[in-house]
Amino acid sequence: MDELLKILRDNASLSHAQLAGMLNSTEADVAAKIESYEKDEVILGYRTVLNEDKLNLEIVRAVIEVKITPEREGGFDRVALRISRFNEVHSCYLMSGGYDLLVIVEGIDLRTVSTFVAEKLATMPGVISTATHFLLKPYKEHGILTSGEYSDEKLAVTP
Repeated sequence: MDELLKILRDNASLSHAQLAGMLNSTEADVAAKIESYEKDEVILGYRTVLNEDKLNLEIVRAVIEVKITPEREGGFDRVALRISRFNEVHSCYLMSGGYDLLVIVEGIDLRTVSTFVAEKLATMPGVISTATHFLLKPYKEHGILTSGEYSDEKLAVTP
């Protein structure tokens, strides 16, 4: 992977000047490279990881295992793309194992999420079954610890 992409993946808030200094390049070259990556959809977007506890945000998240019937000449893609287009869907992944898709959903309350699953997702053509798991507390998000102090201290082992 290009060094610029590695740096941006870890910290997309760096200025072009900072990136140029880190890469021994010019600001113009960095700006052109980033613009090219965005145009070619190598860079799809930028995201800030928020501490929702400090903002008093009450967001309900669920991880949903979805079994689907693949479509002729479309496989899993068509159903997965239809599911991905819902505003409630935060992420959608094709999986190996006991289910086909892993869907991460967000809503303002439990009812919003459960209504989405019961009325939109589970009733879609091609969806065989769903299993919903509600996220209770985040500890790490996008590689960043989200709660508490981090310690390298090892726990004592006793018989």
